Amino acid sequence: MQPLEAGEPHTIGAYRLLGRLGAGGMGRVYLGRSTGGRTVAVKVVHPHFALDEQFRARFRREVDAARRLGARWTAPVLDADPEAAVPWVATGYVAGPPLSDAVTRYGPLPEYAVRTLGAGLGEALDAVHAHGLIHRDVKPSNVLLALDGPRLIDFGIARALGATVSLTSTGVSVGSPGYMAPEQIRGLDISGAADVFSLGAVLAYAATGTAPFPGDSSAVLLYKVVHEEPELGDLEGELRELVAGCLAKDPADRPAPAELARTLAPSGAAALVAPGWLPGPLVREVSRSAVALLDLEPQEAPVQSGPVPFSNASLGSAVPGTFAGTWKGSATERSGAPHGTVTAVFVEGKKGEEVVRLSYRFDALGTTVVCKGVGTLVSGTATELKIRERADPDARTGAMCTGGDADLDFTLTSEDTLRYESHEEAAGTPKGTLTRSDG
Repeated sequence: MQPLEAGEPHTIGAYRLLGRLGAGGMGRVYLGRSTGGRTVAVKVVHPHFALDEQFRARFRREVDAARRLGARWTAPVLDADPEAAVPWVATGYVAGPPLSDAVTRYGPLPEYAVRTLGAGLGEALDAVHAHGLIHRDVKPSNVLLALDGPRLIDFGIARALGATVSLTSTGVSVGSPGYMAPEQIRGLDISGAADVFSLGAVLAYAATGTAPFPGDSSAVLLYKVVHEEPELGDLEGELRELVAGCLAKDPADRPAPAELARTLAPSGAAALVAPGWLPGPLVREVSRSAVALLDLEPQEAPVQSGPVPFSNASLGSAVPGTFAGTWKGSATERSGAPHGTVTAVFVEGKKGEEVVRLSYRFDALGTTVVCKGVGTLVSGTATELKIRERADPDARTGAMCTGGDADLDFTLTSEDTLRYESHEEAAGTPKGTLTRSDG
């Protein structure tokens, strides 16, 4: 968890905020506490989505559906305000690390834990699909490992089955390379079977420590999912057969979530959780985190004195001249894979104006791919800019470019060095260091 930054809220609805849990393409997630002492996760959508009536309609619909869900292995929706100036939703906080962090730190899970994980998530998806929803982004970072069982989180980009195009065409890139189903990548109509494919990839990752479709760029990952067979390492026996079945290219060949759950846990996932399901190191980490949570106190909002800084409230402020010019450097995705060369050309401009043009050059499948974007100034300080990027409408981009909007952070670490970080999940959340260039 990170402390709240200048300009971030200290209360949302009835909740006092304790810190920031993370950020993504849809918005930011905060840790909060109700007046009654309950700890919650509060997701706040990015302000530009609040101006999109199509997005508001979808958000309102998804919140209503999530309130009715109530599945055991999901985080319950406790409160929401779809009509707020900036819509938000509060869910029960799950005291446990994401599967992605757990595997990175401690290695693959033992078979018993993987079976429990699969049974719990299978039951969760069965409930989700029964309510006419598709999650659409089942991945390791959206699976939390708690002492009382796994939890599937983040229904902010779920959509109702059979939803009209007008309720889903917001320009948001939905899904994560390496975990999206082939039909999802190809832009075909999807069903709950797409979630089952993603679940199979998650279980393969949990059991082996590596994704079943490895690659050094998003483009390679997408190609492998559509055209190649999964790599399942030393996975054996019934578990290997189940995972392989989930990863079938044809949606009709994949098992239903309830069928998968019954095979893994004939007496139900709760029966596997009851005697303890996580390995010792993870049990100790979760226990320490739960204790530390009790000591957290809400941060007090800072008292502003002196000149108003360059921030979200500074509507007339401009990009500092220290950013102007061309910056270039290599970037690396969260997985450690290279993300090619990033070039950013900044010009001075005000909040809401286009102030940077970006290009991304990388090699994929024996060819050089160039993706281009345009960035609008959202907020910043003298040393940090927050940018909202969209695909460059004046440039031709190929199918290997993600095409979705993304939040970018640029931080000056010296006169000639600029730290770049993207929060775009579809691109692998790349980051890197750029230096001044003559072009």
